[in-house]
Amino acid sequence: MSKTSIKSGENLYQQDFYLWIEDTINKLKARDHDNLDWENLIEEVESLGKSQRKAVRSFLIRLLEHLLKRCYVPMSDCYRGWEIEIRNFRQRLMIELEDSPSLKNFVLEILSQSYEMALENVRDSYPEVYFSDICPFPQNVDSLLTKKFWEE
Repeated sequence: MSKTSIKSGENLYQQDFYLWIEDTINKLKARDHDNLDWENLIEEVESLGKSQRKAVRSFLIRLLEHLLKRCYVPMSDCYRGWEIEIRNFRQRLMIELEDSPSLKNFVLEILSQSYEMALENVRDSYPEVYFSDICPFPQNVDSLLTKKFWEE
């Protein structure tokens, strides 16, 4: 498909997304505001933020699951594996927060709900183990990303 066979920004967006991105970048650089496909541009920018928040939520839930397992499930053969997973999810969260430091506030906003989700997951996997209904980890992003709670 050639560039000339695509007529409008709307069609370009639907027919060749990558070409739409290139076209949009060129129009932004040229300050060609009148010919930008504003509706799709806004939608794409909004989706970037949603995608990043979704990733942070997912990494946080997985981090909390592994912290709960490491701190409360008495299976010493699994400790090293859980610690590796804790490290991996912490690193993923750190990367997201490095790119967007304002998401630290988002982590605190979703911590309680994320803990409930993680709790449900580990209770399902380890029904014989007691896990607190109240999050035992501090409401502090730096601590969540660095402390070895199982050593306390």
